[in-house]
Amino acid sequence: MHSITKGLLAGAAGTLALDTASYGDMLLRGRAASEVPAQVVGRVADRAGVPLGDGEEKDNRAEAAGALFGYLTGIGAGAAYGLLRHRRAPLPNWVAGPLLGAAVMVGANGPATVLRLTDPTSWDLTSWVSDVVPHLAYGLTAAAAYRALG
Repeated sequence: MHSITKGLLAGAAGTLALDTASYGDMLLRGRAASEVPAQVVGRVADRAGVPLGDGEEKDNRAEAAGALFGYLTGIGAGAAYGLLRHRRAPLPNWVAGPLLGAAVMVGANGPATVLRLTDPTSWDLTSWVSDVVPHLAYGLTAAAAYRALG
């Protein structure tokens, strides 16, 4: 199997793990889903002149696009890992997992930070844990899935 294909599959597995951890946290704590991905999409669409509609229709499209960009980030990071992993000696999962998780966390939070929709320096411990744990689940799962695919 080609390294990019393995990376895509590993990224998909990692994304499932991230979503499972996030929704599990929402279920346990009764918290709402983050509105930040939809806000990023709305802000970028406005700046690019891409109409999303009006009112509830616009909100729904932004929410859907935010979720889809999350999948794209996770699966794309897996593909990038496959490309890099193909050319290097393997890292142990306990090293590769946190690195992958950190990369996806930056990919997810970077645009929101640049657009000033969030400021990680102002997050409290609960907010950091709510963000780090799912991304760590992503990284560890993606690294393990890539290795398992041989």
